[in-house]
Amino acid sequence: MDSRNEEGIASLQSILSNTEVIHIYGAGLNSERPAHTAVGELRDRGWAVAPLHPRDAGATINGFPIRPELEDGIVPEVVVLFLAPERARAVVRNLIIRFEREEFPLVWFQIGAEDEQSRQALLEMDVPFVEHDCLVRFTERHSLQCGSSPLPQQWCLQTASENGDGCSIWSVYSSDSASLDRPSEALEWVGSLDDLSQSNHTIPRYIRSLREEGETLQNLSIRLSGKILT
Repeated sequence: MDSRNEEGIASLQSILSNTEVIHIYGAGLNSERPAHTAVGELRDRGWAVAPLHPRDAGATINGFPIRPELEDGIVPEVVVLFLAPERARAVVRNLIIRFEREEFPLVWFQIGAEDEQSRQALLEMDVPFVEHDCLVRFTERHSLQCGSSPLPQQWCLQTASENGDGCSIWSVYSSDSASLDRPSEALEWVGSLDDLSQSNHTIPRYIRSLREEGETLQNLSIRLSGKILT
């Protein structure tokens, strides 16, 4: 998809304005990296951001939790790759394995992440992708905003308890106020309420099983906050 011709611009504007969450691979705690600064720039335009960075998972960027990976069950709308080409190729390969054409996300290769093998695979699958442009600069050039902002976004964190008894601590945060470093205890799960409702990870499935009749996931997550889970 060409971000420089009229047809491509119009299509990208429609996709992005109707997207609520943008997944960014390579967004970690290094504040000098473009992937890190992109989180705040996109937040300021109304998007919720899901940073993905295995080493820094459990910490926050501009209030959003860093995830270690894209979990099974979660279907992203837009995936941005701030990665070296070989790492971008691995992500694209995983997306192709997991998603059919009808639910495939828009893949945006940030400048420097372009990979010819990935390009050919996406062309053969006939799914949208963008090369040779910066997502943040594109939104600036065209004055784009999230059409239906989900902010502030509530999210949840589960870590091992401090005393090593095999129990866990569940906590709830908001993207407008959270500021966390990497957890000192083992990270067991982190994600938004949408992630909690969709993920096939063992912990979200267990948390969902604790819901009482008529209880929303938001109320459930708040009820469990600060409690010891066994």
